[in-house]
Amino acid sequence: MIGFLKGNLISAKPTQLLIDVNGVGYLCNISITTFEKISDQKSVSLFIHTHVKEDSITLFGFHSESEKIMFELLISVSGVGPKIALGILSGIQIDDLKNAILQADISRISAVPGIGRKTAERLILELKNKVDQVRGDSEVEIPFSIKNEAVMALSTLGYNNKLAEKVVWDILTTEPKVALEELIKKALSSLNK
Repeated sequence: MIGFLKGNLISAKPTQLLIDVNGVGYLCNISITTFEKISDQKSVSLFIHTHVKEDSITLFGFHSESEKIMFELLISVSGVGPKIALGILSGIQIDDLKNAILQADISRISAVPGIGRKTAERLILELKNKVDQVRGDSEVEIPFSIKNEAVMALSTLGYNNKLAEKVVWDILTTEPKVALEELIKKALSSLNK
């Protein structure tokens, strides 16, 4: 089983990477979150989940070990395959997903494209007692409600939800104690550059 790859990036698409490791090219499926973190790098390191079926061996690569663990938890849920799990990880940050599962926030999970209410309920039911093993992406404790309120405010103003989430996340990881009004101002400033 392949569990980790480090090599030169040959090509990068939002859902797939081709990595040269000592002359061998490995094709890895990735989430958009991983793509955003490594697309501008020449040399990359990925945590790998090797998915074996009777007719294929597929590699799934992740920028962080916590993203890989969350992926493996997601595919353990009945009805959630690797493609759906990657879609979930592309549509919601790991910390947000963990909090949504712990708080049984069905609407937040079902807001991810391709995830219906029943799948969201099944994820919450089956993973509620397991997501504690997933360490968050950020070392800093970020208040879940302030992040949601800021993203909601920016979405109401017409900004893309995914982009607003990324900008707010970036600000909160550097300034976790920022007030809501200041957070929204900084996010607007960043979005309007």
